[in-house]
Amino acid sequence: MGRTSNSKERMLIAARDLIWKQGYCSVTIDAICQEAGVRKGSFYYFFDSKPELAAAAFKALWEELKAQLDEIFSAGVPPLERLRAYFRFVLAMQVSLEQKYGRVVGCPFGSVGSELSQREELVCKNARANLGSYRKYFEIALRDATAEGSVNLKNIPSAAQRLSAYMEGCLLQARVQNSLNPLRDLASSALELIGVRTDSMPLTKRAFVAGNSNAFVGSRF
Repeated sequence: MGRTSNSKERMLIAARDLIWKQGYCSVTIDAICQEAGVRKGSFYYFFDSKPELAAAAFKALWEELKAQLDEIFSAGVPPLERLRAYFRFVLAMQVSLEQKYGRVVGCPFGSVGSELSQREELVCKNARANLGSYRKYFEIALRDATAEGSVNLKNIPSAAQRLSAYMEGCLLQARVQNSLNPLRDLASSALELIGVRTDSMPLTKRAFVAGNSNAFVGSRF
């Protein structure tokens, strides 16, 4: 197949899927081209190297994910509900991806960043930026929660970092164990890290965030 109009997009999706499932070092350019259904010449028409393709693929993935995060973390949603809905979203996403890939894949940015932490700076730089963006969502929600009196936090950036580290740690364990069990109590345990008793949330709020966990269904991931 030649350089059709959607060849680049197909390569981005193929690279993302293969690297997310198998790891960066295990995936070859030939495998990406085969998965995308394009000739190898098309690869070099759009990209100079595998790192350039991988960075572009995960940048595109972040843009898709960001649209959903913007909705979950909307300022019109109470701040603690944003956080709880997000962690439920993470579980729903991993359930969907396990069905698609046949295994638990964890966080794409954390996985590729840890695998390539001493090399492929182009890819790692992209991964670090995306992980940093998660913390910004957390930090804004925590500032709003503190302002309304829902939590009492002295160091909001530090609390956001704890939430991010906890999330990435659970996702890494889930990938290593090939099991969703480390993610089952992700929402309640994450909120407990910032001093929130999740069993004290009103039923209406719990119903809201439970419904929001289905937002991932039907996405392109």
